[in-house]
Amino acid sequence: QVQLVESGGGSVQAGGSLRLSCAPSRVTYNMAWFRQAPGKEREGVAAISRLGVTTAADSVKGRFTISKDNVNDTLYLQMNSLKPEDTAIYYCAADTRALEGWFSHSLKEYVYNYWGQGTQVTVSS
Repeated sequence: QVQLVESGGGSVQAGGSLRLSCAPSRVTYNMAWFRQAPGKEREGVAAISRLGVTTAADSVKGRFTISKDNVNDTLYLQMNSLKPEDTAIYYCAADTRALEGWFSHSLKEYVYNYWGQGTQVTVSS
């Protein structure tokens, strides 16, 4: 079992920044951030492999940066130039199975077998 504890959410004005953190209870392989806005399906935001390869959704490229501290496996999401449409609950996810072909599916929910409880991010205009 893996527990994922997220922190760093909050409210910010458009153009502002936030940094989300996710601390896993043990070592995982690949990790990712997802988000779910009201009335919408959950979508992949950014992902990072055990070796540090990263991917990101087109909607956040150039604004959000995913990273991981390889000492304690803490996952981060630095969010800059936030927009009202970034408002959502953000979830940390972890893959402990090291699925083949991860990169091609890195922003798909079925890749990840552990999920955090979510943290709210609200961006006002």
